[in-house]
Amino acid sequence: MKNFKYRNPVKILFGEGMIKEMSKEIAQKERILLIYGGGSIFKNGVYKQVTEALEGYQLFEFGGIEPNPHYETCVRAVEFIHKENITFVLAVGGGSVIDATKFIVAAACYKGDAWDLMLGNAPIKAALPFGTVLTLPATGSEMNSGFVITKHATQEKLAMGSPLCFPQFSVLDPLTTLSLPATQTANGIIDAFVHVTEQYVTCPQDAPLQDRFAESILQVLVEEGKKIVADPSNVAVRANIMWAATWALNNWIGQGVDDDWATHMIGHELTAFHGIDHGQTLAIVLPGLLDVMRNYKKAKIIQMGERVFHIHANNEQEAINQTIEAVEKFFNSLGIKTRLSDYNVTETVIPKIVQRFQERGWLLGEEERITPEIVAEILRRRL
Repeated sequence: MKNFKYRNPVKILFGEGMIKEMSKEIAQKERILLIYGGGSIFKNGVYKQVTEALEGYQLFEFGGIEPNPHYETCVRAVEFIHKENITFVLAVGGGSVIDATKFIVAAACYKGDAWDLMLGNAPIKAALPFGTVLTLPATGSEMNSGFVITKHATQEKLAMGSPLCFPQFSVLDPLTTLSLPATQTANGIIDAFVHVTEQYVTCPQDAPLQDRFAESILQVLVEEGKKIVADPSNVAVRANIMWAATWALNNWIGQGVDDDWATHMIGHELTAFHGIDHGQTLAIVLPGLLDVMRNYKKAKIIQMGERVFHIHANNEQEAINQTIEAVEKFFNSLGIKTRLSDYNVTETVIPKIVQRFQERGWLLGEEERITPEIVAEILRRRL
């Protein structure tokens, strides 16, 4: 295990009815901007709960954040912040709304072209304070400082983060997830599952506590995922999924170990070029990546198979085959298809993605073993 420094300052307000508690976390003097997505919070009662909790505050609104938040939309929110002298931001929604908010609070404190922050050409030196009310468990964005933004004009989807972009608090009420469509619930579970594998299915690193934490999160997602398909109205199951998704990427299991993130980077390009849901892209890519990288990752693939899916095969290659099959079957059991052809994507997308990685000089994986050529092979196996 490597040396590490770890700090997570996010205060979690977890449980049914906890939205009303957030007023205790925000000073009365603040000028609050409420940021949300397509308007589902008006239909499921979350908007009413939030505005009632903040009665008496100076409250402004900015809606329309896309499922893959657009840079262009975020810039309009920054302009609104400057116009109305906003001092605190509240993200109400899923990971996209929270990611957008993280970028917005940083961009609001930057005087240049805010895309420079995403390109890494300028450091994030300041950000407005913000909190979140989570309505879709998936990204873990409610308890980390990372975010992903899409520049619609150029079809680029990039990730960035800063210690200044931790929420001050996050409200996690499983009741807010009851109205989610089955596909969104499934996408969220898959996103959380892959967040764990990106930090866990790498190479042996003598970090048994992180391994056991990772395996417990995976087990919960698999077990509770099956239950939610059978009974979508089960609030207790939704609470377990919500908490597991938060722990999948609050960065604890990634301390002291190498991580991968190749599945996410490849998936981001599929979303950028074809608009496929983020969770669906991960379900497509991960089985292919595990297959192509099987010999390098074999120890951890076999370990996941034994400890998470209870696989005990006669030999290593069979154990790997069965584990990859189990992962794909799990995704399918949630109602998510796992082939590019399922989304009408042909092999013509492969050279586009390869070219992007080549232009950026990207080598992916925990030890940068995944070259653009290997990316091409991963995608070819998912046609």
